Amino acid sequence: MNFAYTIPRFIDPARWRMSTYQMLVLGFAGLILAGALLLMTPLALQPGKSLKFIDALFTATSAVCVTGLVVVDTGTHYSVFGQMVILTLIQVGGLGVMTVTTLLAVAAGKKINLRERLLIQEATNQLDLSGVVKLTLTIIKTTLVVEFIGGSILAFRLYQDFGPQGVYFGFWHAVSAFCNAGFDLFGNYTSITSYVDDITVSATVAALIIIGGIGFPVIADVWNYRRTRRLSLHSKIVLLTSLLLIIGGASVVFLAEYTNPDTLGQLPPWVMIMASLFKAITARTAGFNTIDTGALREGTLLFIMLLMFIGASPSSTGGGIKTSTFTVLLCALAASFRSRKDAEVFRRRIPEGSVNKAFILAMISWSWVLVLSMLMSFTEDAPLIKVMFEVFSAFGTVGLSTGITPTLSPVGKALIILTMFAGRVGTVTLIMALILRKRTGNIQYPEGKLLIG
Repeated sequence: MNFAYTIPRFIDPARWRMSTYQMLVLGFAGLILAGALLLMTPLALQPGKSLKFIDALFTATSAVCVTGLVVVDTGTHYSVFGQMVILTLIQVGGLGVMTVTTLLAVAAGKKINLRERLLIQEATNQLDLSGVVKLTLTIIKTTLVVEFIGGSILAFRLYQDFGPQGVYFGFWHAVSAFCNAGFDLFGNYTSITSYVDDITVSATVAALIIIGGIGFPVIADVWNYRRTRRLSLHSKIVLLTSLLLIIGGASVVFLAEYTNPDTLGQLPPWVMIMASLFKAITARTAGFNTIDTGALREGTLLFIMLLMFIGASPSSTGGGIKTSTFTVLLCALAASFRSRKDAEVFRRRIPEGSVNKAFILAMISWSWVLVLSMLMSFTEDAPLIKVMFEVFSAFGTVGLSTGITPTLSPVGKALIILTMFAGRVGTVTLIMALILRKRTGNIQYPEGKLLIG
């Protein structure tokens, strides 16, 4: 008998003539809806607790989009079953729907056809179609190994505070950290602030966030460096940009907050440095806290918004416009100031197409967060800086909040849900998914002259 897996005809993308972008968007949307329905069941909630559909949808979106913004406290509102539903959504959302689907298909003995490979290529943001299935399996293996190592370290440490429950906490938070989700189970929206001076917890969570945020191609490139003794241009850009953002971000946070008694001011000097580094790391990808974000000064909040907008790296579990996009923009500006035709980095010329794509992505993303911030300023009774911070956090799938998330209006929650979704699947992908068909024209109009600047 042949038990090979086949796609049911009614959900076969070829039957419905869906584009790659539409399939990716619908895959994430379907997972979110399924998660929301599961979270509304009594089995997922603590005794005596209830959950509105908008709140269940918000939580499911935040989990699948690995954001970490919550409207109800994860540690006290959900049962163990509900927490495991959230963790599953985080894991699948972090890896990507197509990555998990590919694993199931390979496990069932199904051959991956060309259309499915194109879906995987788009989902993993790869330039080349060859080797995408192998990369997908490598992603899953890497994830399981890193999460197990990080979970074991956290489990050993948290066992000292919580007993056997600490083992559960350790592995749960390892998945949340590696997937850059920022969800926690410590209760009362405290995140890991009680471990601000604990180097084991802070360093392990930070390391998991960094590894998950640099992207799987970079992880593979670094792992193979001992054999090849070379790194790709992409890996060099990601590693250098990430390092500079962490060090620069930590320096700004330290200088801005070391006299603030509500954040760093009351901490020993070495803890100030560790907390500043942690905030710079988590601000770009995952919403864990060791200091109260709501107590930060407005200038610090503005700077963190910039970090959240840049985000993590391509093919990672994080959001934002990505480090490589940010670097390409800087290189293009540098080339313009130096009156050079081509943008260059590491003695390599950046293709004009990549520069144009970076500018388009940045402009669409910037327009999105500004428009959403304006809309939410009308719907929410909160200072504009806090509203903007919430939008930037949602778009960057970061999860940091000044504390206004649980008090958002239904319209505000819906706008944040849409922003988290756009931040995870990508604004360009979302827009392309809404375009029913491609229109091409053969007419080329005469060139016009414009005054710029």
